[in-house]
Amino acid sequence: MEVIIWILIIAFFILSFLGILFPIVPSVLVLWLGFLAYHFFIDQTELGWVFYTAMVIFTIILIVADIIANSYFVKKFGGSKRGEQVAAVAVIVGSFIIPPFGILIVPFIAVLVTELLRNRTSQEAIRASIGSFFGFLSGSIAKVVIQLVMIVWFFVTIAF
Repeated sequence: MEVIIWILIIAFFILSFLGILFPIVPSVLVLWLGFLAYHFFIDQTELGWVFYTAMVIFTIILIVADIIANSYFVKKFGGSKRGEQVAAVAVIVGSFIIPPFGILIVPFIAVLVTELLRNRTSQEAIRASIGSFFGFLSGSIAKVVIQLVMIVWFFVTIAF
């Protein structure tokens, strides 16, 4: 039975990374399912309050990092507040349209159209669209790094 639980835990960890390419998969929730599966089915004492407190902090950082990265780059590249909002929605919609490339293409096009409708020049609109692309990439890189830290912390905690 324990082997099955370990397979499930590893599957949750792997699935959490798929959430970076497919935003419909809630990466952080899936990662937590792995932690909780270990806690409830293997060892209830191994993962203490220090571990869970750190994981809650990392979870908050994961959520905030994604939002901040997207907003920062769209703003930095001259995008409007509406462009930022459209980029966030377009990432989710894009994951359904042509996964996994839709999360790059759809926000780019959506921000471009949004900025053009706001009477921006085509150069300004393209620049804001490029910002949404960099925002997504930087947010994704941050998510990968933070999730890796969380998973490594999990294995270090149960190993020692």
